[in-house]
Amino acid sequence: MLTIDTLKAYGANVQEGLGRCMNNEAFYLRLVKMAAGDANFGKLDSALAAGDLTGAFEAAHALKGMLGNLALTPVLTPVAEVTEVLRAQTGTDYGPYRERIRAQHQALLELFGN
Repeated sequence: MLTIDTLKAYGANVQEGLGRCMNNEAFYLRLVKMAAGDANFGKLDSALAAGDLTGAFEAAHALKGMLGNLALTPVLTPVAEVTEVLRAQTGTDYGPYRERIRAQHQALLELFGN
């Protein structure tokens, strides 16, 4: 079950995220749930697999903003890193980024008991 304590254990900066939500815990947790289910995770993974760097950048950039506002640091960090690499549109092996993002996204989803 998702709680403030499970998010802290995950590594989220809960105080920062709550602060952006006027310290409304229920609102913050609802936004975290929405973020975890965001379609841009799938879009980013698919676009990277297909070599669609423009589509991957758009998905990563959207995720970066949302995850940053909620201070979900463990998944934000690899998303922010890949966003900057994609911004440069260099020939890079995106496999390690995909794996780190998938792993952290899955860890976040597991907080819901899924």
